[in-house]
Amino acid sequence: MKSDSFQDLVRLLRGHRVIIQTHDFPDPDAIASACGLKELLEYAGIPSEIAYFGRIEKINTKMILDVFDLDIRNAEDFTDLTEEDYVITVDGQKDNSNFKDLTGTEVACIDHHPFVTNYEYPFLKHCITGACATIITRWIMEEGMPVSKELATVLLYGIKMDTRNFSAGVTHEDIVAFDFLNAIADNEIIYHLENSVLELSDLRAYGAAIENIAIFEEVGFSYIPFECPDGLIASVSEFILSLSSVSVAVVYAKRNGGLKFSVRSELPDLNAGKMLNLSLNGIGNGGGHMTMAGGIVFPERMHLLGDEHQAEGIIRERVMQAYHSMTN
Repeated sequence: MKSDSFQDLVRLLRGHRVIIQTHDFPDPDAIASACGLKELLEYAGIPSEIAYFGRIEKINTKMILDVFDLDIRNAEDFTDLTEEDYVITVDGQKDNSNFKDLTGTEVACIDHHPFVTNYEYPFLKHCITGACATIITRWIMEEGMPVSKELATVLLYGIKMDTRNFSAGVTHEDIVAFDFLNAIADNEIIYHLENSVLELSDLRAYGAAIENIAIFEEVGFSYIPFECPDGLIASVSEFILSLSSVSVAVVYAKRNGGLKFSVRSELPDLNAGKMLNLSLNGIGNGGGHMTMAGGIVFPERMHLLGDEHQAEGIIRERVMQAYHSMTN
């Protein structure tokens, strides 16, 4: 069995250029994990760089970068990468739909999502925790690295966001990380970030979601008939889940000729990631955790859903079939 200690990762990386890659359109947990890993590697004498594809979309995620001036760059800016460079995928896995291929060799993966890739990483640190930043925090604690107030704040905020403020998918490891970070972090900044989640332009998506909501049994569906950021789709999904009659929220929007999905569930016996993956079988893919998931319908498969009106009905039927197969 391969060892997954931090020192094993250090030995693997030493002497190579190292790129830490987050999933596309990174959220607070992905950014926190990458930044925490970067500082930990520097503590071990290994310089590294952070790259992501897509955009930093949510206002509170942008604010993290502005407040703390984090060193994270769009992958398009890396013009000198070679296949000899070492890539660490953080908060996701190679070949997933939200991980665009980066020039280099993927040698390590650090993730808390269910492991679904067939790619064989030389180094793998995989733990089912509420947040990926929890894994990095545990390493920091084990290595005895001094933690600044800024880094502790970023890590704690990432964990809070991915666990819905410690209300979903929480493990003992997340609680241990919270106890360690909370004593150091700037909780006034975290409070400000938690209350700065919407921009005026976001209200258009919420308006469309409210207008199009449909509830079948305890599953709430909403279609946003225009393109909008991943983070916003996820926020709308959280909003739909807050309705008293909804235990599972399925929100989707147009995306590059296909569809982008976000699912939230508060049912203890329903795995949101597996349900969405089953729902999109043959037309796209999906995955995630027990309580939250994301997925896509491929543009080249959209014709299988008919026109826009037919598509809504077919999607609801697919989701409800998957829902019933997993809850009955």
